[in-house]
Amino acid sequence: MKPIQISVRMVGAGSQVEEEELQYLDMPRDMRTFEMPRVPETGTQALVEARDLLADVLSQLNRWKPAQEGNLRFDLRGVSPTALGVTNEMLGDGEVSIQVNGARRVRIQESVFTGLWRSVELDADGALIDDWIEAGALPGIVVEAARAGSRAELPLVEIPPGAMNSPALLHELRAQIGNRRPGDSAHVLNLTLFPMTAEDHQVLEHALPVGPVAIMSRGFGNCRITSTGARDIWRVQYFNSMNTLILNTIEVVDVPEVALAADEDIADTRGRLAELIDWMSESCPD
Repeated sequence: MKPIQISVRMVGAGSQVEEEELQYLDMPRDMRTFEMPRVPETGTQALVEARDLLADVLSQLNRWKPAQEGNLRFDLRGVSPTALGVTNEMLGDGEVSIQVNGARRVRIQESVFTGLWRSVELDADGALIDDWIEAGALPGIVVEAARAGSRAELPLVEIPPGAMNSPALLHELRAQIGNRRPGDSAHVLNLTLFPMTAEDHQVLEHALPVGPVAIMSRGFGNCRITSTGARDIWRVQYFNSMNTLILNTIEVVDVPEVALAADEDIADTRGRLAELIDWMSESCPD
């Protein structure tokens, strides 16, 4: 019998090397917090117009019942360019950015007031078609475009040699698509927990081609969310501050919760927006 070589690692006093340190995964270091925008130095008329616009937004927010009424939308196409510039500066850039491509091309930026979104729709040449503020957990066009650019079933995909877990994942996804109803809670597949070969990833890319919606949420690190060619199936990937992938998931849901503004955040936005309007009013003539 051929002898078996067994490596022995000594433990106990004197066996530890002091230079060695435990290696930990880097945790995200950046976190955005709310900061009141600065009132710009601009013409009085533009500042008053922007203040009145935001005051109207707040007035409607205070009467708004999201569960019964859906999202609120405020058309900005009639606002003067200077007042629009002030409004955009006051709203600022929040944590979530969204691109919608396909039949409609829309660019969306959450403001620093959570649940208030700045949206513009562009034509194929980049010219402005529509411009608005929207209040809600997520702009309605996001889910509409994701569903319009998807199919109700997964395509048949050839399983190459070397694929390990992708056939079982596809079987589970097909079962979820067949049984779910709008509004159902998310079913999450954590790919980080599975041994995935290059062939497995290739199978998933063919079965779940990239859809028309891409969402970036920034908080602790980055969360990248993309719709797929299969209805209500999203790829959700979390990266730390070093841009290292730390969590890779597939979610079967109307839209991943991480992209949504929470009800309590929207309620908080009312108070912060009221403070901003009061602050702007101090710079406006009586």
